[in-house]
Amino acid sequence: MNLFDQLVLLATGLVAIYAIWMLMGKQKDEATRHIANYYYMTSFAVLLVSGLLLIFLGWEILGLLGHGSSTSKLVAVVATLIPFSLAIGLVSQFYPQHEKLYASTMLVGVVLIAISRFMDMGTFAKIIYPAFHSIAGLTIFFIPILTVKNDLMSKCFYWVTLGGTLIGLGGIALAFLTAGRQLLFFSPEFVLMILAPLLFLTAFSYMWGLKRGAK
Repeated sequence: MNLFDQLVLLATGLVAIYAIWMLMGKQKDEATRHIANYYYMTSFAVLLVSGLLLIFLGWEILGLLGHGSSTSKLVAVVATLIPFSLAIGLVSQFYPQHEKLYASTMLVGVVLIAISRFMDMGTFAKIIYPAFHSIAGLTIFFIPILTVKNDLMSKCFYWVTLGGTLIGLGGIALAFLTAGRQLLFFSPEFVLMILAPLLFLTAFSYMWGLKRGAK
């Protein structure tokens, strides 16, 4: 990992810290208090920790070539909380009647992904990982669009959709590489070149959408 990547990851961490501080402020305000804020904070907290681990331990912890070490498997499992938590937060905020079912589904996804990773269930992992990430990704993509269309949020909330799209592409590319394959032109070298900026843009998009999206 070069100095540029480290600086970008540091900037990502600062964005995550600001987002957590912002959401804590919302939670203290009676008008904006909602359990969804805790889900959003979890997403940013995991993003912060992931960025710091990458700075100190390098790209090797991702285990891009093959299944990798126990550490890389743990990172892969924990990183799923970034899109999963955000997706649960969106469902909780705008479709509260489906919150328990959706959160239970995502929890099952985390457990199955962990089992498939640590037990080296190659074929099972190739199915489970993209399946649940697709559910979370589609949730993050469509809910902001629907809320803006229904005049519940301002157009700035589209930034959340952008963030979901970015991390979704990055997650799919990483999933292919950890399985020993390559998605289109996303070679290991290319993924490592864009990963730090991708994480920063994702963090910023989420933060900006949540900050400016309310009407």
